[in-house]
Amino acid sequence: MRVKFHVKSTLLLSAVLLTSAYTPAHAEETFKVCADPLNPPYSAKNGSGFENKIAELFAKQLGQKLEYTWFPQRIGFINNTLKAEVDNQEGVYKCDVIMGVPAGFDLALTTTPYYHSNYVLLIAKGRGWDNITDTTQLANLPLEKQESLHIAMFDRGPGTTWLQYIGLLAQGIPYQTMSGDSENNTAMQIDKDIKAKKIDMVVIWGPLAGYVISQSPKNTYTQLPMPTDLPGMKFDFSMAMGVRFGDKERKTQLNTLIEKNHDEIQHILTQYNMPLLPIPAATPKAD
Repeated sequence: MRVKFHVKSTLLLSAVLLTSAYTPAHAEETFKVCADPLNPPYSAKNGSGFENKIAELFAKQLGQKLEYTWFPQRIGFINNTLKAEVDNQEGVYKCDVIMGVPAGFDLALTTTPYYHSNYVLLIAKGRGWDNITDTTQLANLPLEKQESLHIAMFDRGPGTTWLQYIGLLAQGIPYQTMSGDSENNTAMQIDKDIKAKKIDMVVIWGPLAGYVISQSPKNTYTQLPMPTDLPGMKFDFSMAMGVRFGDKERKTQLNTLIEKNHDEIQHILTQYNMPLLPIPAATPKAD
């Protein structure tokens, strides 16, 4: 009997040791976030982004230390953060949560959405466009006025499709969604170029518009929502959080925190001047 008990004890101990080899020692102590170090208004190393604020809120409620893995949010971001294992530690990952991804994102398992925003046409006042109160007016401007347009658009954004649809693609000034610039993210560059009068208006995603607005005195810009009824064009999107595929427990934990902190999350978001829309019901994505 003693031999059998010893064998069982040994097997149990071996199982415990094997499990611990694949589980980070600090897994229950650290809220590990994958983030871009220079990506206002979302995230920044100084903690000023709204994703930083929400991550701080969640870590505090979980009683965990907030830890970041920083990497520029461009091609390769997921592979170098969420899917990247710590050197020589199989099954131990650099970070566990991306605080902002499109709901239903193809490269991660996503939570329920925590905000819904839309693209806007952001127009600098005092440049000869103050009479524009609706996006449809641009298509009906006199030819001479149209030719004086300096309107920014993004390479993979719906604004490019819209400008082509209304016949003003030639007046568009293209910007890359992911610049790879170590000193300026897209919103920062748009802000600088508007102030330098290189562009007068931009079709821009709501949170980025909020950042640009926040960098100038009040009433510097007119903000017009992009239309929602044009064929083949979508300007409003829900945003969620992302975890690794198969990490259902963490997804459930985040969903609980999102629901519990709905009001506080909305309060944080409103501090960033972004347009917020009701979150539409969505068909859950399979785990």
